[in-house]
Amino acid sequence: MVDIASQGLPGRSIDEIDGARAREYALLATLLSHSPDAQLLSTLAGVRSDTSPIGLAHAALAEAARRSVREGVAREYFALFAGLRDGALLPYASHYLADTLYGRPLARIRETLQRLGVEKAPERIEPEDHAGFLCEVMAGLVGGDISAPDGTDRAFFEEHLASWIGRFFVDLETTKSAHFYRSVGTLGRTFIEIEAHAFALSA
Repeated sequence: MVDIASQGLPGRSIDEIDGARAREYALLATLLSHSPDAQLLSTLAGVRSDTSPIGLAHAALAEAARRSVREGVAREYFALFAGLRDGALLPYASHYLADTLYGRPLARIRETLQRLGVEKAPERIEPEDHAGFLCEVMAGLVGGDISAPDGTDRAFFEEHLASWIGRFFVDLETTKSAHFYRSVGTLGRTFIEIEAHAFALSA
């Protein structure tokens, strides 16, 4: 989790759409930060869906959860994000934008987080440009858990996610070694496309 330092800004009301957006970001943050336990897999297996693009992505995630067991997903998560073999992914902005780790993209994110009064919890070992951490920050900005002026979520998205995280989700979606996490890639890609389109329309 992120540690949030209050800035004394008044809380803003969250409408139904922002509530749904925050939940999507929070789900992606959870699934990218660690493998789901049996309870979460059971919850995901019962997720409702519809025929919209995001609904179809939810349906794929639910089907993948029904076909998965905790131990298998844990092994898949380790192979994808912690292993060294072919097919492992590096879910970091610095990797996608600077072809390195702990690069300038991470420094820029840390500068923004400092301005927002957000600090990484001490037990978190991943750098702040990890896709899961950034989705967690977006969930806080959209859902109001991080106090910030209106529009901060859009600014954060455009500055720190828009240029690379869609590519990461496509890589996750198309990685041959992914099974359960292929559906996570589909959900992430679909949701990020919706977010980018919505921000473009409101420009």
